[in-house]
Amino acid sequence: MQSKASTPEQYLAELPEDRKEPMNKLRQVITDNLPPDFTECMNYGMLGYVVPHSVYPSGYHCDTKLPLPFMNLASQKNFIAVYHMGIYANPELMEWFTTEYAKRVKGKLDMGKSCVRLKKMDQIPYDLFGELASKMTAQQWIDVYEAAFKNK
Repeated sequence: MQSKASTPEQYLAELPEDRKEPMNKLRQVITDNLPPDFTECMNYGMLGYVVPHSVYPSGYHCDTKLPLPFMNLASQKNFIAVYHMGIYANPELMEWFTTEYAKRVKGKLDMGKSCVRLKKMDQIPYDLFGELASKMTAQQWIDVYEAAFKNK
């Protein structure tokens, strides 16, 4: 479900009431912990955390007019999704995340390649997503991205 909102604030204001609190808390914990050089924006119809062109002029290889995506946060039809390209591209970070998630949340982790699906709003491990946001600097992401994706 892509939003047509043009700002993160507009996106959050348009959410259903039951999603506003968890989405605002996730946004806050991400922005509080994200290293410098990442910027919040609207990206693919959801909240995006990107490496801006001012830091990485090459942009995203699929469309160089776009900044390099890193994380996204979205309210989908049946869940909240947290997308994190670092866990997709870095096996050690994926292992850390899945291990820590199991320590904090009862039940199975619902996850795709880079997407964590949060269906139970009362079981969101906000602190874990804050830690995840802090685990990779913009330069580290650029290095991983260039090694794993750009030249393929």
